[in-house]
Amino acid sequence: MPTNRTANLRKLWRLTHRWSGLGVGWLLALVALCGSVLVVGPAIDRWLNPQLFVATPLAAAASAAPPPVSLEAIRNNLSASFGEHSGFTMRLPRKPDDSLRVSVRGKQWNGSVYLDPATGQEQGRRGEYEGIVNLAHKFHSNLFLDDTGKAILAGISLLYLALLVSGLILWWPRQWPPSLRITWHKGVSRSVFDLHRTAGAVLGVLMAVTLATGAYMAWRPLAQWVTSLSGEQTVMPPKIGGKPASAESPATLDDMARRAQAQFPDDRLTYIQIPAEANRPVRIRMRLADDPHPNGRTSIWLHPQSGAILAVDRWDRVDPGARALSVIFPLHTGELGGPALEALVFIFGLTLGGLGFSGIWLWWRRR
Repeated sequence: MPTNRTANLRKLWRLTHRWSGLGVGWLLALVALCGSVLVVGPAIDRWLNPQLFVATPLAAAASAAPPPVSLEAIRNNLSASFGEHSGFTMRLPRKPDDSLRVSVRGKQWNGSVYLDPATGQEQGRRGEYEGIVNLAHKFHSNLFLDDTGKAILAGISLLYLALLVSGLILWWPRQWPPSLRITWHKGVSRSVFDLHRTAGAVLGVLMAVTLATGAYMAWRPLAQWVTSLSGEQTVMPPKIGGKPASAESPATLDDMARRAQAQFPDDRLTYIQIPAEANRPVRIRMRLADDPHPNGRTSIWLHPQSGAILAVDRWDRVDPGARALSVIFPLHTGELGGPALEALVFIFGLTLGGLGFSGIWLWWRRR
C-alpha cells in the first residue's frame, strides 16, 4: 500500500505534468510536427520544384560551352540586385545537378535566390516565409521570433523534458515486467489515454534526446556554458580593427575560395558567408572527411578586401561547446545515422506532437 507521502508526491507530479503540458505542451507539439515535416519536406520540395533546386543541364558539347561564371561575378550581380549592404550566404552545389542557393539578408528583401552554377542565371527565388518547408523551418527553429524565439524554445524543450520525466514516474509500475497493453474496447478516451501513457513510457528516453539536442542548438548560451565548465575559452570569429582596409587589387571571391581550398585540398567547400558589413571577415565553411556534421563545421576566415587568411578553425579544435554541435546537429536531424535514424526522428516528431495534443484532449474530455 502506498504511504500518504508517496500519494502526495504522485499528486504533485500529476499536477506538474498536467499544467505544464496544458501551458506549453501544445506549442512544443506544433514545433515537433514541424520537425517531422523538415525530415521529409526538403526531398519532396525538390521533387515538386525542380526549377529551383535542379541546375539547368550544360550543353552536350562541353568544348563549345562557355567557361563557368565566377563567384565574384555572381556576388557583383547579387549586390547590384539587392544593394551593397546586403549579406549573402552561398550554399555551394553538392551534387552535379544542384543549383547554387544564395540566402539574402538585406534592407530590401530577405529570402533565397536559386542560380545556375555554370551560368549564374537566376532560376527562381523565394521569400523567407514562402513555401511550407520555409515556414516549418522558421517556426521549428525560432517560432518566427529570431533570437527571442530560440530562447523560448530552449526553455520549453527543457520543461518538456520535465514532462517526460514526470510522466515516466506516474507510469512506473510496482511490478515488472510492466503491461504495455492498449485497451481498445472501452471507449475512445481510454484508448487515447493508454496510447498517451504507453508511447511516452516506451519512447520517452529517445524523445528526450531529441528535446535535449534541440534545446542545445536553439540557445547559444548552453554551448557557452559547456565551454565554461570545461575551463576553456570560447573560440570567437577574428575581428578586423579600424576602417576597412584599402587594397590596390582586392581579392576576388574566387581567390578566397582557392585559398580556403588550399588549407584542406581533399575536402569540400560547403558555404561562403559574405557579411553585409565591410569590416567583418568572410567565412568559408568546409566539411572534412572526419566531420560528422553534414554541412561541415570547419571555418576559414578571410579578410574581406585583401583575402588574407585570418584564422582556420578546424571543427575538432574549437571549444567544446561548439565542437559538440558537429554531433548534436546530425543527431537531432537524424542524418548521423542515415535513413534509419531519420525515420526514427520523423516518428519521434509525430509522437511528441501526438503526446501534446492527446494530453490536452484527455483533459478537455474530463472537464
